[in-house]
Amino acid sequence: MPNFTAPDGTTLAYRRIGRGEPLICLPGGPMRAAAYLGDLGGLAAHRTLVLLDLRGTGRSGRPDDPAGYRCDRQVADVEALRAYLGLERIDLLGHSAGAGLATRYAAEHPERIGRLALITPVTAAVGIPVDVDDFREAVRLRGNPAWGPAALAAMEAALAGALTPEQSDAMQPLLYGRWDAAAQEHAAGGPAQRNAEAARLFWAAGAFDPDATRAGLAGLKAPVLVLSGELDGGPSPRRAAEFAEVFPQGVHRVQPGAGHFPWLDDEERFVRTVAEFLGR
Repeated sequence: MPNFTAPDGTTLAYRRIGRGEPLICLPGGPMRAAAYLGDLGGLAAHRTLVLLDLRGTGRSGRPDDPAGYRCDRQVADVEALRAYLGLERIDLLGHSAGAGLATRYAAEHPERIGRLALITPVTAAVGIPVDVDDFREAVRLRGNPAWGPAALAAMEAALAGALTPEQSDAMQPLLYGRWDAAAQEHAAGGPAQRNAEAARLFWAAGAFDPDATRAGLAGLKAPVLVLSGELDGGPSPRRAAEFAEVFPQGVHRVQPGAGHFPWLDDEERFVRTVAEFLGR
């Protein structure tokens, strides 16, 4: 895997797959190695995906200062990758917590964004809350399956910062549109790909500054796609629509039947939506 050096000296790795113009992709988790993104349901047939392993994940190095895992500190990593690739502007895709990082980057470097795709994004970057009622609605839309109560209890613990490993397992069906064999295999890879220590520090005090981020985004001229899943609770389509309104050129699309990983639930629809947005 090729690598480059972040401003604080941390060595960061990325992988390129696909063809066409580059699309820098930031994984979520938070702090999960980019491998879980795969080829984003076939999006690599339309763009060259530049899949960054965030610091401390995958093949990227760990920072000397653990505070470097904070979301705001990693903005400099994205800018360093842009400069290393020699791109004046970048098309940027962020998933989940990676979309929070992408949002912070866009607010701090609006002139560097060509197009911005935010997939089932963390909305904390702009101060939009998510609560357990959003997930209750997601369970209701799924027909109140048998795993629903345990998943909701686990999600409530997660939102309170008190999630146990057992609850993490119980929560997984809530993240996928279909809890089938493919979803279960995808979920099973999560713990080994995720840096748990870095994940806790990603959210540390100061990681997000919603007022400053909103102010920075007011000057963003680039088109922005916010894609939510119909069956996702974090964000729910309602929260995602509110998020899209923060961007001067933001549009919101809902993928029917999708959860938090929409490229797994309907590859064709996901790729069509994102590729059309990027290709306009």
